[in-house]
Amino acid sequence: MAGLLGAGSFVNYIDRVNLSIASTPLAADLHLTPSQMGFVFSAFLWTYAVLQVPMGAVIDRIGVRWAMRCATLLWSLATVMTAFAGGLGLLVAARLFLGVAEAPVVPAAWKATGYWFPTNERGMCTSIFDGASKLSMVLGIPAMAFAVSRFGWQAAFYVTALISVLYAVVFWTLYHGPAQMRRKGWLSEAEHAYILDGGAQVESDARAEGYGDVIYLLKRRKTWGLAAGFASYTYCYYVLLTWMPAYLERQLGLNVLSSGIYASIPWLIAVVSEFLIGGWLVDSLIRRGASPTKVRHVVLVVSMVLSLGVVGAAHATSLVAVLGFLSLGAVGLAIAAPTASSIVGLIAPQGSVAALGGIVNCVANLCGIAAPIVTGIVYQQTGSFAAAFLICGGVAFAGIISYVFILGRITQIPERPLLYG
Repeated sequence: MAGLLGAGSFVNYIDRVNLSIASTPLAADLHLTPSQMGFVFSAFLWTYAVLQVPMGAVIDRIGVRWAMRCATLLWSLATVMTAFAGGLGLLVAARLFLGVAEAPVVPAAWKATGYWFPTNERGMCTSIFDGASKLSMVLGIPAMAFAVSRFGWQAAFYVTALISVLYAVVFWTLYHGPAQMRRKGWLSEAEHAYILDGGAQVESDARAEGYGDVIYLLKRRKTWGLAAGFASYTYCYYVLLTWMPAYLERQLGLNVLSSGIYASIPWLIAVVSEFLIGGWLVDSLIRRGASPTKVRHVVLVVSMVLSLGVVGAAHATSLVAVLGFLSLGAVGLAIAAPTASSIVGLIAPQGSVAALGGIVNCVANLCGIAAPIVTGIVYQQTGSFAAAFLICGGVAFAGIISYVFILGRITQIPERPLLYG
């Protein structure tokens, strides 16, 4: 199940990074300025972010399986549409549609994690899910760079559309909840009991009144502490995701293929660090009796401090120094992501994991919308990415404050009263 969810994350982020690789020839072909490309980069997030809260409530009502089945088909279509865009308007429309199609993915994955994994195994599961998104950059950036340099910018979208269709077939075939798997005989009774005894949420606990849960969760301090911290991660992450290849091309004079290869190096280091620290180490310490709150707080804070490494790229001039600072920042972000993600299933009331996940992801991606736009404007106005990396540092510092002082102890939010408005 972790592998299946991770594969979905991998495909989703291939759908996002393909535009980053294709951006230079695409912008030249369609006569787009850096500021306009910043808006194109962010267009996906406009619909994606806005739909997170309602989508989380919908998933709590209809379940993971059907929400993701519909999503896989829609995002395959949206990717093909991008290849046929002949101007700014059509390009933005295609990316808006992609944001709609991929909106269920994260809250659905967090809800599935709450069903399928004991609490002491969620660090590794979320590391696999989030690490797959970074792995898409390790493998996807060079592959997309080769396709674009060889066949033109449209090739990146044709290739990812094919991958998306293949994943749709796999998900439709394989995903079921634990109870369904048990009835089919694909999950043993002992394994099912182990999952439930380890703190997994029970599928029958899903509530029909999802929107009431959303209102209740919006009034909880822990919701905003986690959301604000995750928003700081998302801002910094989208700066690197959308602009790193262009930064290497324009600041260091690399070509499309070379920038794609070098841009994958920080993400490769980040993926390895995420599995070792955000996954294995966190779960191992908790299994040995360490306080889950202390472990996750320490990992979150230390990793966000490491993410401040992106500030060093503001004034670095050599390729080695640039890759060193970007790798340090990517490692910090990669470790923070699964740790923060695993907290959703730990603090959400029974039956409200997707609703809480939707709120957290909505706030985070509303912040993420600004990242490519601000970076594009800064570069166009100054001819340099230095100020953009300094802004990342300030945002990351705000995330540290949020995790420490607003989120507080990692304990489950009480269930809302039945008559709560």
